[in-house]
Amino acid sequence: METHEVVIIGSGPAGHTAAIYASRANLKPICLEGDEPGGQLTTTTDVENFPGFADGVLGPDLMISMKKQAERFGTVYVPTMVNEVDLSERPFKISCQNGDKLLAKTVIISTGATAKYLGLPNEMELIGKGVSGCATCDGFFYRNKVVHVVGGGDTAMEEASFLTKFASKVYVIHRRDTLRASMPMQERCLNNPKIEFVWNTQVNEILFNDTGVTGIKVENTQTGEVTERQTDGFFLGIGHSPNTSFLNGQLNLDDAGYIIPSNSPHPDTNIAGVFACGDVQDSYYRQAISAAGSGCMAAIRAEKFLEETPL
Repeated sequence: METHEVVIIGSGPAGHTAAIYASRANLKPICLEGDEPGGQLTTTTDVENFPGFADGVLGPDLMISMKKQAERFGTVYVPTMVNEVDLSERPFKISCQNGDKLLAKTVIISTGATAKYLGLPNEMELIGKGVSGCATCDGFFYRNKVVHVVGGGDTAMEEASFLTKFASKVYVIHRRDTLRASMPMQERCLNNPKIEFVWNTQVNEILFNDTGVTGIKVENTQTGEVTERQTDGFFLGIGHSPNTSFLNGQLNLDDAGYIIPSNSPHPDTNIAGVFACGDVQDSYYRQAISAAGSGCMAAIRAEKFLEETPL
């Protein structure tokens, strides 16, 4: 069985950028794309904040361009999920959903994080059409519009606060009458005149037409009363889940499941030869450009590691 210099797990901005740098270094990387090739950006319509695109770019188009660039330098993409990895010794062993078993001298993990959704009917189909899990990504499109944010923790408060830069009104829907967010975050939002809280309320349904979201149907958790609220945008502020379950505890993770870099600011992990980049190790920035930058760092670190630690 061939032992590969670099195997990249995940194919969002971080994975594609790692692939570009690794292939340009003649490391002949294999990139395992996962069940969502291109990552979260494939569910984003217009990307306005990625440098180099003065008029913006569609998220899927940006990911396709990155992939083509990596392929031009020799990256081989395999459309499969990773079932499990054995990082106990080099070469590392990777078992894929399609039955492939790979050996790798180095591994770059760029599996990203998945926004948590409520599981409402039509919710996923409306992503990019009024439903969003990222205010920083999509807030600009709601200038002078009314939006609703669901959640009661720091994520929801961050989303709501950021949206006030654009929206005319931001409503925060929370199923309780107290917030879980830190006190500074609570005070920032409670004192913001653009933000209004809708307490003891849960969302039961998203209303929409051919153009996208038009409103939401909500229920008072104390009285059971159901009402409809008009809105232009519906933002999920209930957090993200890093895609790290396949690691089976072999890497150091924080309480939320994100990979903890062991040699910050480098993307090294607690296992030599294994590197992490993108949202799987970043619960703070969660941007395409920061993910791409960390992918570059991971590939450079992998190249350096291979030079210094031959197998």
